[in-house]
Amino acid sequence: MASRNEELRAKIIELLDEHKVMTVATLRDDGWPQATMVGYVHDGLSLYFAAAMISQKVANLGRDNRVSIALGHEEPTRLRGLSMAARAEVVTDLGEIDSVNNLLSDRYHEQTRFSPRETQSVIVRAIPIAISIIDLGRGPGEPELVSVADPGPGRTIVARSRSGAEQDVTIHVVGSNRDAYRPGVPP
Repeated sequence: MASRNEELRAKIIELLDEHKVMTVATLRDDGWPQATMVGYVHDGLSLYFAAAMISQKVANLGRDNRVSIALGHEEPTRLRGLSMAARAEVVTDLGEIDSVNNLLSDRYHEQTRFSPRETQSVIVRAIPIAISIIDLGRGPGEPELVSVADPGPGRTIVARSRSGAEQDVTIHVVGSNRDAYRPGVPP
């Protein structure tokens, strides 16, 4: 029988698999957020996207690696998606870049390499810290809030990436109660 943590992780992976585009918000040096839509791949809970080396997004990440990520879609009876707080950094390991490009070829059959319009590009890895699972078929304003942490004390699950690598992650339910998420919201 699957634990609640495994169920939550499976739902997050399902939602990541359903989409090919996400919005990444970084912080500009003047304090204003900058939101950009990017294609992505994921390996377990790690998300990857390409960016031009000279882009505002990469400059923003050089100052502050905190990002917000959102993805989702609307169905006739519900809204499904994810909203995340994450830490992002440029990937420098060539083996990891090759692995990401293999994920890319599986996900985007029309594209052979992860590459933005500019010739000098980087791959950015975003590791979520907190995830809000949005499924408004359950009722408005009731996201499932989870935090993602490195291995440590508490309930740990083994996350197996597509490449077969194992990574221990801890997923904690932060809240699924509308009152805790949005105080004062009527029932």
